[in-house]
Parts: sequence; C-alpha cells; structure tokens
Amino acid sequence: MTTPDPAAWEPSDRELERRAVRRRMALRSRLIATLAVGAFLAVTLGAILASPGWPRVQETFFSWEHARDSFGEIWKGFWRYNVVIFLIAEPLILVLGLGLAVARQARSPWLTPVRGLAVVYTDLFRGVPTLLLVMLFGFGMPALQLQGVPNSGLFWAIVALVVSYAAYVAEVFRAGIESIHPSQLASADALGLSRGQAMRHVVVPQAVRRVIPPLLNDFVSLQKDTALVFVVGVLDAVWAAQDYGNYHFNYTPLVVVAVFFVVLTIPLARLTDWLQRRMAERERAGQR
Repeated sequence: MTTPDPAAWEPSDRELERRAVRRRMALRSRLIATLAVGAFLAVTLGAILASPGWPRVQETFFSWEHARDSFGEIWKGFWRYNVVIFLIAEPLILVLGLGLAVARQARSPWLTPVRGLAVVYTDLFRGVPTLLLVMLFGFGMPALQLQGVPNSGLFWAIVALVVSYAAYVAEVFRAGIESIHPSQLASADALGLSRGQAMRHVVVPQAVRRVIPPLLNDFVSLQKDTALVFVVGVLDAVWAAQDYGNYHFNYTPLVVVAVFFVVLTIPLARLTDWLQRRMAERERAGQR
C-alpha cells in the first residue's frame, strides 16, 4: 500500500473558496478597526485643539524651541544614567530573584532559616514602594559611612532598584518552578538525582523558559523606574528635564523624556507580546 505524498496534495476548489472568504473577512475587520481608531483619534484631537486653554498648553508642554534646546542634556542623562542603570540592574535582579525563588523551594530542615529569610525578604520589599526604597537607600546608606563600599547616591539607587525588583522577579520564578509537573521531579528521583540536581538540571531550566514573557514585563517597568533615581540627585534624563523646566518655566522637556522612555520600552513590549503568542501556539500544538 502506497502512502500519499503530502507535497502532491492540492486544496480543493471549496477550500480555496473558504480561504478567500477568510481573507476578505480579515481585511474587512482590519479596515473597520482602522476607521474606528482613526475616527476616535480625530474626535479626540479635535476636542483638544478646540479647547480654550490649548494655546497655553501647547506653549508650556509642546514647544518645539524648548524641546530642541533641552534635547542634548536630556539625551546625555538618559544614555549615561537611565540606560546604564537598567543594563547593570537587570542581570543582578535575575540572579538574586532566581536565588530567592530556589531558596523558597528548599525542603531540607537545615535550610529552614534560609527559606524563612527568602519569604520575609519577598514580603517586605514587595510591600515597600520602589520610590521609598530609592530614597531610603540613596539618603540613608551614605550617611552610615560604610567602609569598602561606595557612598554615592547612584550606587545605592541601583541597589534599591535591585532589591525591590528582585522580590517581584522571585515570585515570577517561583510561579514558573511550581508550574512544572511533579512527575518531572519523580522522574529525576528515579534516575538517582538529588533534589538539588533535579532543580538545577530539570526543573529550573524549564521554569525559566516559561516565565520569560512575564520577566520581560517586569523589565519594561524597571526601565521606567530608572527615572526614580533623580530624587537622590542623580543627573539622569528626568533631572536634566526638571532642571531646564525650572529655569525656563516650561514643561516641554518632561514630554521629551517621556518620548525617550516610550521609544525604548515599545520594542521590549512588542517582543513580550510575540513571545507570549509563540508560547501559546506551542502549547496548543502540544495538546493536539
């Protein structure tokens, strides 16, 4: 009995007709959505431009002259501090967050204090607003005059961001670890692996792959929260914009900073959406 060659299969006329109908329906849906969005934006923009206070708002928040004059200092602060802080804090948060999540999964009686400390850490630093942590670390720690560590506000602001976000990331990792089916641990135990070896070689690698999209969401928030370091005197983009605005009595530089952050975070947000769709497609394919 010969098996049919998949490459030789051709869709029937009815299947081609269905595909054409689906394409027309998809095109119609996109066209309606585009028109609806365009109409909404046109009405909203018209209402804003027709408002009595728009000329004053335009001069105060959307002045091209002030945007051009402040761009250089804002760009310098954004690239030198906000981007660099993000790149430094991100790997540290990943390492600390994963360590906390693994510590909370420890089952040995000897590690009970470690597990308790991980629980206290997570509950405490998830409950304190990140802005308060930046202020407490940025102003309080340098006042201690600790030997062997920097006393700059920038250093302790980074520490505050790492401490705060590690608590959130730890919970993301913990959710990923607990989503792994118990049969994985049972199989590892049958192969003679200890619990530590099973976590290292079996559970954690699978959990990390599952939580990549929510982790990227946390890092979108982290990128925005690098703006909080200006409260401790770090000369980042927000500080530069605020300094210019206070001198010229104009808030356009703050809008420029907002555009900077949006341009940086949108690609990361779209990457997150793509990864979530890809994982959903893989799960649906595995269930077939």
